[in-house]
Amino acid sequence: MNTQEIRSSKRASGARPLVMITAYDVAGAHFADQAGVDILLVGDSLANVVLGHRDTLHVTLDDMVRHVGAVSAASPKAHVVADLPWPTYHEGPDAAVRAAVALVRAGAQSVKLEGGAKRAEVVSAILDAEIPVMGHLGLTPQSVLAMGGYRVQARSPEAAQLLLDDAHALQELGAYSLVLEGVPSSVGAQVTAALEIPTIGIGAGPDTDGQVLVFHDVLGLSLATPAKFVRRYADLGAIMTDAVARFADDVRSGSFPAPEESYGALSTPSSSAQ
Repeated sequence: MNTQEIRSSKRASGARPLVMITAYDVAGAHFADQAGVDILLVGDSLANVVLGHRDTLHVTLDDMVRHVGAVSAASPKAHVVADLPWPTYHEGPDAAVRAAVALVRAGAQSVKLEGGAKRAEVVSAILDAEIPVMGHLGLTPQSVLAMGGYRVQARSPEAAQLLLDDAHALQELGAYSLVLEGVPSSVGAQVTAALEIPTIGIGAGPDTDGQVLVFHDVLGLSLATPAKFVRRYADLGAIMTDAVARFADDVRSGSFPAPEESYGALSTPSSSAQ
């Protein structure tokens, strides 16, 4: 799916909702793509769910490049978008473009960054470099220190209006879509109705043009307590623990490896008569 197809995916125009899920490696990208998702997000959430950090501020551009390359190696049909990590686009347009180029060269087809009108200069620079941009408003995890934690945003009329203004700014700059995270359902619906580009919600209610969740949350692999907006579709963590425990039991009992799981020696050729 390319950015033009995504840009035209408004539910109000009859398009089906967009499905986005995070991916961090070749296996996850392969299986998610086989499931038919529209967009694979190589998210900076890999800091939390893969690398074990307490927030997304500790993932580096090198980390993101490595994981974008792993996802790209699956050759997915889904669109691959990668998060620009903090603080690559906080250091000015030149640094932002260099980081975006690195992610594209690793296999991303577009990049995502957090913030609205205050990011106008870097968004314009990245778009001028012919790299599509997805926006991200509401609860922006890279702002966790400034926000004082992971809190629902835009709860007051004034804050909701500021978010709507930022959404319009991103659209006017040329963003092809927008993630809305951690906002009241009414705000998600309002912003979605006001924009010509699609919104993809995560904790933004049912009326956005699409939904995104973290791969590990969907499959029951996250070690953290899931957020209210998460729906778990499997408990693969328990399945994995059980499988490894059975492997350990078989090794300790001597039943693994069995003869059919072992190699025989090559037969010794007989000596030819002299």
